[in-house]
Amino acid sequence: MRVVIVTESFPPDVNGVAHCALQTARHLVDRGHAPVVVAPAPAPGHKPDGCAPCPVVHVPSLPLPGYPQVRVALPSRRLAATLVEHRADVVHLASPFVLGVRGMAAAARLGIPAVAVYQTDLAGYARTYMGAGEAAAWRRIRSVHGAADLTLAPSSAALHDLETHGVPRVELWPRGVDTARFRPDRRDEALRHELAPNGELIVGYVGRLAPEKQVELLAGACGLEGVRVVIVGDGPSRPGLEQALPGAVFLGRRTGDDLARVFASFDVFAHTGPFETFCQTAQEAMASGLPVVAPAAGGPLDLVAHGHTGLLVPPRDATAVRDAVRSLAADPGLRAAFGAAGRAAVEGRTWAAVGDRLIGHYTRVLTGRRTAVAA
Repeated sequence: MRVVIVTESFPPDVNGVAHCALQTARHLVDRGHAPVVVAPAPAPGHKPDGCAPCPVVHVPSLPLPGYPQVRVALPSRRLAATLVEHRADVVHLASPFVLGVRGMAAAARLGIPAVAVYQTDLAGYARTYMGAGEAAAWRRIRSVHGAADLTLAPSSAALHDLETHGVPRVELWPRGVDTARFRPDRRDEALRHELAPNGELIVGYVGRLAPEKQVELLAGACGLEGVRVVIVGDGPSRPGLEQALPGAVFLGRRTGDDLARVFASFDVFAHTGPFETFCQTAQEAMASGLPVVAPAAGGPLDLVAHGHTGLLVPPRDATAVRDAVRSLAADPGLRAAFGAAGRAAVEGRTWAAVGDRLIGHYTRVLTGRRTAVAA
């Protein structure tokens, strides 16, 4: 199968869209298929890290105003030319918004089936950054995804939102986790001593530091005696968060085995953002044997079994986050039980298993197209 993956982000970018697109390309190659990736060009001086398992076509891009870590693709003939030159059987649109919309249009002109992967809560972002615009965001989502042969939602909550807002032909496609990389035995006592020299309980957050992530909700946990909050990631909110979270340790961006070592060295993982369509970092924390504290909204509802693998708290409630951390800090046995249950829960969620499900979706879309043409 010849697949063109059109993605709004790809390594060296570090985010959920980029990671999922990379894992998809790897799995397609592993299964004997022929993918090509089309993505915005990275910022000047940020060269691709050589991890791509297939050809990558970069289109010109500019930084998003106010958020330079995000690149926005400019119009380019390279996208349509790639679909033609690669003789694509199917176009995979990863979180289509700008480049993906052009990919959808090009696929339609050329008569190529398109599978759109819903991955970013644009409506939630509209509320966060503009205070309004949610209805307009859903109109755009409905327009973009309504043109696809199939839309894949990463969680039950996302699937429900899409169907409620009139997006047709939606099915569930969750994300995998690298259980060989993220595992409890990567715990590093030397790193723990460096982060918490007085033996504090380490509560970690991993992710972008941006307004929609609401990391400031960890302020109450920072005030708990015997607790050290550690923040992994970067983004436009970092300067403000360094003021809002007194005593927290900011490690910046970490990747690969280094990130896995940091994860396993936490005692508790806390996620704060209420707009996650999946929440991959929660799954990586579970693979690392950690109890998870997360908002009872979006993707975490599928991942975190309240009272079994972690604690779900009301969204945007700093007091609830603090109290959940406090209860876990006071009970080592509960932390251990939640961590072990979390690891067991994710052991079957490999990228290979998830990737095979994706190939099954492609196959059904292609079969449906052929049947429609024959009729």
